[in-house]
Amino acid sequence: MSGKKNPEATSRPSAWVIWLPLALFLGFVALVLIGLLRPADRNVASALVGKPMPQFDLPPALPGRPGLDSKVLTNGKPHLVNIFASWCVPCRIEAPQLGALARAGIPVEGISVRDSTENLQNFLSENGDPYQRIGADDDGKVQLALGSSGVPETYVVDGKGTIVYQHIGEIRPEHIGLLLDKLKEAEK
Repeated sequence: MSGKKNPEATSRPSAWVIWLPLALFLGFVALVLIGLLRPADRNVASALVGKPMPQFDLPPALPGRPGLDSKVLTNGKPHLVNIFASWCVPCRIEAPQLGALARAGIPVEGISVRDSTENLQNFLSENGDPYQRIGADDDGKVQLALGSSGVPETYVVDGKGTIVYQHIGEIRPEHIGLLLDKLKEAEK
């Protein structure tokens, strides 16, 4: 009997094999819970923060108004560059805050993305016009060159034309202080 194996002993699985499916299931549940409790940041920050503004020269988005040339952003004063569109609902939400910044003497420059003159005029008459200049980025090339992931997005640009801060999403009242601080830092 010493050379024969017991058939019952070889057909029984090891204890760890029995518990393996439960361990895998509990691991999967743990990963799902971690993902739910700590969702990933879906915003895509620009890699250009700390770098010069890309060179561009956008035509006027509205008749009788200046377009936007990146050279304007190197005049020694900090600027806000706001990427927006009339079809953008969050852009309507941020309009009062942009107006308040403009009334405080902050130069606000606009880049209108994939918009029509008529829709843009209606948007500005309904929501206010804080912009010194509005360039028409009809094909979205400048938006892409900035690494912008959508509208609205706002960039703080120092007087040398370097992007010092990127604000993703609409500007809300609670963001005004942060933007003013970033603009003050950009003066140095």
